[in-house]
Amino acid sequence: MSDKDASVASTTSAAMTVEAMPERLRITEIFHSIQGEADAIGWRTVFIRLTGCPLRCVWCDTEYSFYGGNWRAIDDILAEVASHGVKYVCVTGGEPLAQKRCLILLQRLCDAGYDVSLETSGALDVSPVDPRVRKVMDLKAPDSGEAKRNLWSNLDHLLPHDQIKIVIASRADYEWARNAVAEHALEQRCMVLFSPVHGAVQPRELAEWIIEDKLPVRFQLQLHKLLWNDAAGH
Repeated sequence: MSDKDASVASTTSAAMTVEAMPERLRITEIFHSIQGEADAIGWRTVFIRLTGCPLRCVWCDTEYSFYGGNWRAIDDILAEVASHGVKYVCVTGGEPLAQKRCLILLQRLCDAGYDVSLETSGALDVSPVDPRVRKVMDLKAPDSGEAKRNLWSNLDHLLPHDQIKIVIASRADYEWARNAVAEHALEQRCMVLFSPVHGAVQPRELAEWIIEDKLPVRFQLQLHKLLWNDAAGH
């Protein structure tokens, strides 16, 4: 075999190897639980928690997802989801969109007939997300320490079935959130959720602020914290 033929054969073999490799994602955990927030609250749901996040919110309750995890083929992920016999699937993190193949996973889940939601920080571009997915997108208030990371252009890519979530740790956060709702007419884009940081703002206090100001937002508590506190896998 000539050097040229050997080179071609080597290149062809390498291309076939790459093509044969399964599409993979780094996964922190996959678990079957009850959805604790957003519009699917209370439904049995399979959660797919992807590893990694470029943000470091002060009140983050999933820091264990920043590092580690295991590489899983997307076909294997879908097989595990199917084993639980659910309608609802939530792709979360960390920040799931930090892994580019997350978009493939979302599409595959939708194609399989699941009701799919994506929990995302609002710091990364959501425009490529499959429109069948219900995006639950954060806007980071100042006490998160990451308000500068809000990608405001994302608002233009939200659909009526999506949701904006603002997590509130103080009265200053609440006033920031109230102003954001008014300035950007957020309630005209999609549902807006206000949620208190567990242990920082009393839920009743936040509820009374919303009532007093007659805000067009939905108050929510994190049901999973009431049921399991901060236990992983719930």
